[in-house]
Amino acid sequence: MFNEVYDVIVVGAGHAGSEAAAAAANMGSKTLLVTMNLQNIAQMSCNPAMGGIAKGQIVREIDALGGYSGIVSDTSAIQFKMLNKSKGPAMWSPRVQSDRMRFAEDWRLMLENTPNLDFYQEMVRGLLVNNGKVEGVVTSLGIEIKAKSVVLTNGTFLNGLIHIGDKNFGGGRAGEKAATGITEQLVDLGFESGRMKTGTPPRVDGRSLDFSKMIEQPGDENPDKFSYLDITKPLTQQRSCHLAYTSEKVHDLLRGGFDRSPMFNGRIKSLGPRYCPSIEDKINRFADKDRHQLFVEPEGWNTVEYYINGFSTSLPEDVQFKALRSVEGFENVKFFRPGYAIEYDYFPPTQLKHTLETKLVEGLYFAGQINGTTGYEEAASQGLMAGINAALKVQERDEFILKRDEAYIGVLIDDLITKGTKEPYRMFTSRAEYRTLLRQDNADLRLTPKGYELGLASEKRLKRMEEKHEQAEKFVEFFQNTSVTTGEINPILESKNSSLMKQQDKMFKIFARPNIDIEDMKKIESVSNYIEEHNLDNEIIEQTEIQVKYSGYIAKEKNNADKLTRLENIRIPDNFDYSKLKSMSMEAREKLNKIQPVTISQASRVSGVSPADISVLLVYLGR
Repeated sequence: MFNEVYDVIVVGAGHAGSEAAAAAANMGSKTLLVTMNLQNIAQMSCNPAMGGIAKGQIVREIDALGGYSGIVSDTSAIQFKMLNKSKGPAMWSPRVQSDRMRFAEDWRLMLENTPNLDFYQEMVRGLLVNNGKVEGVVTSLGIEIKAKSVVLTNGTFLNGLIHIGDKNFGGGRAGEKAATGITEQLVDLGFESGRMKTGTPPRVDGRSLDFSKMIEQPGDENPDKFSYLDITKPLTQQRSCHLAYTSEKVHDLLRGGFDRSPMFNGRIKSLGPRYCPSIEDKINRFADKDRHQLFVEPEGWNTVEYYINGFSTSLPEDVQFKALRSVEGFENVKFFRPGYAIEYDYFPPTQLKHTLETKLVEGLYFAGQINGTTGYEEAASQGLMAGINAALKVQERDEFILKRDEAYIGVLIDDLITKGTKEPYRMFTSRAEYRTLLRQDNADLRLTPKGYELGLASEKRLKRMEEKHEQAEKFVEFFQNTSVTTGEINPILESKNSSLMKQQDKMFKIFARPNIDIEDMKKIESVSNYIEEHNLDNEIIEQTEIQVKYSGYIAKEKNNADKLTRLENIRIPDNFDYSKLKSMSMEAREKLNKIQPVTISQASRVSGVSPADISVLLVYLGR
């Protein structure tokens, strides 16, 4: 069946694998997507939602580069919210509640309509490796499929072990078997592996819930969307989520099962996600709190299945059931399935280059939870970058790496490669030192030109971005160059309790005041006329307002990023031997020899490397 040699084989069709396959194929590489079950492409294994704090920025970045996650998030959305609107725009984060079944279906149909992409359903049990270079994969049937590069996106399937109370069984997720063979081969090849844990809550029948006892959580009044393309539209109707709370009674019932919990009796030894703890972990760590929030999330437009966000657990099913029935509104709850924890193999990401190619095997790339991350968005962004770089390598083109001041994706990958992770890594805005530059509203301005150069972003996408940029720049110039009289502006300032103007001044100065917004400025006739004459949409108006109000912060961050770029340009020779730098600390020598950073800037971010160590390295390099 497989006589041809593929350019790229992607193993696994979760969020990472789907983006990797789409990217490689759209860049013109002959690509094969191999998965254990073609019915579960891009399955939302955990909560039915995309985006959130920092994660929403990542989805926008994927979309700006030409990936599919933003489009599918829009077409399958049942609710949209812009989080953190009370804070500055660097913190604004889009999030959608998704129709789980439609999300997977839309992903599959988009992939099936992608040229250069083939599909095959079977488990991959090993790799073909010759002289330190990957040459393809071997399936469970013993079929050898040749390829010039391979991307592994195995998620939680590598030797996956599911725990429910004192029971455990092999599986990659509920109802699906684990993948075996790959970990053992990689370890034989010299890779270091580890174990991680994640969990998921029970799914319940919405017909058995009393929503009148819960707090309704509707979507935004004027919903936005993820994709910058106009092929998707904002929602005109939405489904609400609901908020419920645990209680001391619930906590006592849960504690009664701790002796049968794999988390507390030692059966689970691996670390779970710090920022998405199980309910038993919460009541243990935060013993002073008498209640915790539960977000009751619908799984789709028409299904009665609900996801109980905040009740992730591996406790015995009878304990889960009794405790949940003691939550207000859940007195008659019926389970679709209990919650569970899953342990799986991962490979510390310090073994990768910034392209996500492994250092030990040429042409082999890792993306997603195999690298120790958690979350659909983190996985999808890695898949996109691995797919891009696998295609570029085969096409003998320059590698594609995003810097920390260019994208959250750049921050994510740089953190993984230089710092590694011993617990599931999740992205936060606080991880990005240039978050004022890396906003959700300007991901297209930052990344679409790069996506176009790669052959991923279409010309239509590029032109739309250029028009948005040009119109926003002209609107900013309008405020910089147009004056406003005291008679026009003082009544507006008075209504906002803002100090009055004593003489005519430029609008930019007034608009930059923190308590004056675009709705106030629209009350000035020349502003409303400009918006009407130029037919400016909300996206351009919002972009203009941010540029005016945060111009000082943006300029400061750009200046800091430029300083960092100078260090990024100082390259370190390949396979540099740090052990000969005796003035450098022993810890720094050991870690730098292991990670082999490419630039001085990357070396400075390695955990355990001090500024003094960097000074020694700069002196040695003649800088």
